[in-house]
Amino acid sequence: MLKKELLSTAIEASLKAGKAIMEIYESDDFGVEVKGDNSPLTRADLAADKIIQTYLVDTGIPILSEEGKGIPYENRKDWKQLWIVDPIDGTKEFIKKNGEFTVNIALIEEQKTVLGVVYAPALNELYFSSKEGGSFKIKNAEELDVSSILSSASSLPLQVEKENYTVVASRSHMSPETEDYVAEMRKKHGEVELISKGSSLKIVMVAEGTADCYPRFAPTMEWDTAAGQAICEHAGFDVIDWKTKNTMKYNREKLLNNWFLVK
Repeated sequence: MLKKELLSTAIEASLKAGKAIMEIYESDDFGVEVKGDNSPLTRADLAADKIIQTYLVDTGIPILSEEGKGIPYENRKDWKQLWIVDPIDGTKEFIKKNGEFTVNIALIEEQKTVLGVVYAPALNELYFSSKEGGSFKIKNAEELDVSSILSSASSLPLQVEKENYTVVASRSHMSPETEDYVAEMRKKHGEVELISKGSSLKIVMVAEGTADCYPRFAPTMEWDTAAGQAICEHAGFDVIDWKTKNTMKYNREKLLNNWFLVK
């Protein structure tokens, strides 16, 4: 498949998954379970994952999903391409019903992001990107077909007016190290606006220009960040691995990310 076809497939998969998620979101029957790592799992996670898998399997590219993360490194270390999927990023936000959760789909080649889709179904906001075409955002995507989405979305970053330097941070995982970083930014920039958000919305806020940086000094996994990193990179921003000081790479032996900074 051509990259444009792969992007179209990922967009359609995210929209269909988002529709299924919202049906469960509005039903109040979440079927919450607790996984081995103490993170929550709902009926919506499983339904979205099944839908996304149905779309992506036809591309012939292997899939690494949060809900199928038990693939040994020995099996995936030679993959030149792979999809990295989080059917619901921000399950805690889903359960809280604050709308700040996303569907994340990224295509990785040689450990680098080449396209990404981040869909926030409760907010009806869709972000998508490709290495060749750049990054885009569109609202009310569920009402449009994919060709209309591709032709009418707004290029990122948007023209945004901000009074102060803006840092976006996790709503559920604010660490002392993050608070220290924000204090450093206050020394450097004076007044700093701090915005708390859930899921990949934090990463794409930098891509769209509504935030200047996103420090994440707490645990995340590859599926939490891959799609958002694609959106940022293809909009001209970077996601820096705090340990290596280089752009964060994917399909590593250990799927737990190091701390990172989006700027």
